[in-house]
Amino acid sequence: MAQPEIKFGTDGWRAVIADDYTFANVRIAAEAIAAYVHAKEDPRKGLAIGYDTRFGSKRFARACAEVVAATGIPVQLSDRITPTPALSYAVRGRGMAGGIMITSSHNPAQWSGVKYKGWYGGSGKPSMIAEIESMLGQPVARTAQPAAIEEVDFLPPYLKAIESFTSLDALAKSGMKFGLDSMYGAGGTIISEIFTRLGVAHVQIRGSQDPLFPGINPEPIEPHIRALGEAVVANGCQAGLCTDGDADRIGATDEHGEFVDPHKIFCVLLSWVLKRHNDWPGAVTRAFNTTKMLDRICLKHGRELIEHGIGFKYVCDCMLEREIVMGGEESGGIGFQRHLPERDGLLNSLLLAEVMAEEGKTLGQLVADLQEEYGEHQYGRIDLDLPEEVKNGAIARAKALKPGDPVFAGMPIYCQEDLDGVKFYLDNPEAMSKPKAAETWLLLRASGTEPLLRIYTESCSKESVAKLLESARSFALGG
Repeated sequence: MAQPEIKFGTDGWRAVIADDYTFANVRIAAEAIAAYVHAKEDPRKGLAIGYDTRFGSKRFARACAEVVAATGIPVQLSDRITPTPALSYAVRGRGMAGGIMITSSHNPAQWSGVKYKGWYGGSGKPSMIAEIESMLGQPVARTAQPAAIEEVDFLPPYLKAIESFTSLDALAKSGMKFGLDSMYGAGGTIISEIFTRLGVAHVQIRGSQDPLFPGINPEPIEPHIRALGEAVVANGCQAGLCTDGDADRIGATDEHGEFVDPHKIFCVLLSWVLKRHNDWPGAVTRAFNTTKMLDRICLKHGRELIEHGIGFKYVCDCMLEREIVMGGEESGGIGFQRHLPERDGLLNSLLLAEVMAEEGKTLGQLVADLQEEYGEHQYGRIDLDLPEEVKNGAIARAKALKPGDPVFAGMPIYCQEDLDGVKFYLDNPEAMSKPKAAETWLLLRASGTEPLLRIYTESCSKESVAKLLESARSFALGG
């Protein structure tokens, strides 16, 4: 049988619904996962299956459950829309062999996907994903009697876990007000319900669960987060907290309604953890496309920093191999080994609110403190939807650049790395006038799951970032 066009990227397989994402292909993916579980795990432990708010997610999850059960693997199927971290928590807490999450995370409404979760409650390790891919299209023996499919509510144990991880008393006494935004996704009104019980003032927007994600992509970055910023200003909030389509990533706005990028969120949380919980052991990990401010924070606190490829599965890999206090990636995926080897937007929303409560500061003040202590770090990213030949051509031309080439905004390249994409460190004249200036770098990377070329940069000012992004855009388009 020919292998179907299913490719698991940095975090599962994603495709456009009714194009490549069909019931037939979803069943093929589920069958490959079942084959992997039979070959490498204990199938008697069963698989947990969850789903998000996307069109047809519940039916796709049921189709997966039927395929898996037909091979003799018992299934615990979510009885409602479930955040991805709640599914991961169920996999580990219930001692399952693994899990399947039907979601396309932050992608536009026409997309859906299949994520595989390992027995430990986190993203499938690269070795696991490779095994699953190798089994695509291979038939799996059916049992005479399908295994049981049990519908389960995965939320209560997970909610108990994230609430016990945070200091809710400090938050309840803080007198602060928050804007909350679930972007019509699986986060729903979970944080709002916790805040209501605690008596924490807040305003909720986009808390209904809508598969169309009206007017936005459910990704907590500009421009999709602007409505939250407007709500924060209109209602006098001290911050806005946002989760993506499947609630495993966090985004935020400050009290002025300005977007706070995930790098700043990571830095605020890490700085607080290393100050307030310095007894939590372990190194810190970050993806290849995340801020260098993390390096400076780790240096101050004497913590090892590990850099790895892009995708939370690499964070998870590190957490399974050694002690890691905290790990994360550019897109707002941040995880704590003490909780799960998994990113969790809902937990991080509670933690960010806790930091504000304990420090007695707005989110904008916390970010300003970091910039003052570690130097101004500004970040930007653009995604270019390009034909494969243009995308691949841009990467090939980038790899051919040499030290000294002033291709990007006239700034000469002095170093190049290729851990995941092509990353350039640049001589930026503006940095000479700033004693704690951020390193200037620019990264070009072709997406593994979408027809996109992503361009990332960090520098010592917003103006410098804007120049670099525009210059890199022109380069990618052949200019």
